[in-house]
Amino acid sequence: MVTKYVPPQQGGQRVQNSIASLDAQPEKALHYAILGAWYKMEVWLVKAEIIAIGTELLMGETADTNSGWIATRMPELGIELQWVTTVGDDMPRLTEAIDRAWRRSDFVVTMGGLGPTADDMTRDAIAKVMNETLTLDAGLLKWLEETFQRRGQLMPIHNQQQAGIIPSAVSMPNPMGTAPGWWIKKDGKVLITLPGPPRELMKMWDGEVIERMRPLITGTIIRTRTFKTIGLGEASVDEVVKHLYGQDGVDLGCYAKPDGIYLRAIAKSTKEEVAVSTLDNIDRDIRKVLSPYIWGTDEDRPEEQLGHLLRERGLTLAVMESCTGGMISSAITDIPGSSDYFRGGVVSYSNDAKSFAGVDHSIIEAHGAVSEECATAMTEAVRRNFRADCAISTTGIAGDEEVDGHLGGTVFIGYAHPGGSGVIKHQFPPRRGLVRNRAVTQALLELMRALQTQ
Repeated sequence: MVTKYVPPQQGGQRVQNSIASLDAQPEKALHYAILGAWYKMEVWLVKAEIIAIGTELLMGETADTNSGWIATRMPELGIELQWVTTVGDDMPRLTEAIDRAWRRSDFVVTMGGLGPTADDMTRDAIAKVMNETLTLDAGLLKWLEETFQRRGQLMPIHNQQQAGIIPSAVSMPNPMGTAPGWWIKKDGKVLITLPGPPRELMKMWDGEVIERMRPLITGTIIRTRTFKTIGLGEASVDEVVKHLYGQDGVDLGCYAKPDGIYLRAIAKSTKEEVAVSTLDNIDRDIRKVLSPYIWGTDEDRPEEQLGHLLRERGLTLAVMESCTGGMISSAITDIPGSSDYFRGGVVSYSNDAKSFAGVDHSIIEAHGAVSEECATAMTEAVRRNFRADCAISTTGIAGDEEVDGHLGGTVFIGYAHPGGSGVIKHQFPPRRGLVRNRAVTQALLELMRALQTQ
């Protein structure tokens, strides 16, 4: 895209700029800010809207995690998310929401409502907005029937509606379900439909949507990196990097997540090499001040990183959990192939369970269940019982109450490996879900760091 602009007037005054698009696409938005005689253009070629569909979302029965997941992936494509709409399974309201989004946005993403039941109305609503006729596609119908055959099932007659499509839509395959998506490019805009189940949606976004969108985004190159930290609060992370805010061509944002505090860097330029260089420079500057707290970037997961390390070194692992209640074992076994190194785990929530699992009861009587001594005994017992090379233990207070002189949020994390062992005391913000999630992340990281430094 070629743009023509009137530069700011002299004297440091804030002035009104006029920007004329020369590619006959006046609907594209160019946002810019002017400070005195200097200007910085932020070019977002696509205004986007997400429509999350389902009465269960409005009733609070299901949490909308999809919108946030997609929102974090739009900036790297040069897409500015301006609206997120949640609408129930009601044809008039759904049609109104899609029509409004289509009129005011360049890129519309609908999520949900692609199933085989009567309340799955997304296809029909879009057909109505586009003023097109919905018909069954023979190829999609055959694919659906074969999908059910592979499962050893006959396809219910109601699933036929999932093979419906309108003339302006191109089907996007769904490798994990029976709801194909749509890709509609019409009137200089794009509308896509994605299924509601998160795993299906994520797979289709990564496998279908990104590659279709990239050729359509021109003018601004966007590169992003998310730094995942643990050990500092949100305000502390922000304070540490505050001197990096306001640099030309890069935006920073700090936000809390269950497994720590994330810092996102977004580099923008009209040239690929400049965007990459800008991101590399801010990466270096961030690591200078946050390196001890950064445990990963972007899609990194501690359970995946630890698993890779264990497999690489031919080591096995066992865990004994109290306050995390099996969440460490769950995270580890969420990784395909973890049976190569994970021997098993024990949830020893009560004191009796700890004793039954091999912790000497006299240690609990003398020091309490929430103690360094108990965490050490738990690590030794589970390592011995499972004949594992490495072990992890957690014992602490997930809630906000004080127990035996320990504040809420106190967690002792034990670890052991062929080269040694240790226990580290952590104090997390005393909110039950947050304590448990951060204890899981921290426990995996403690063993990983111990193995890396031995």
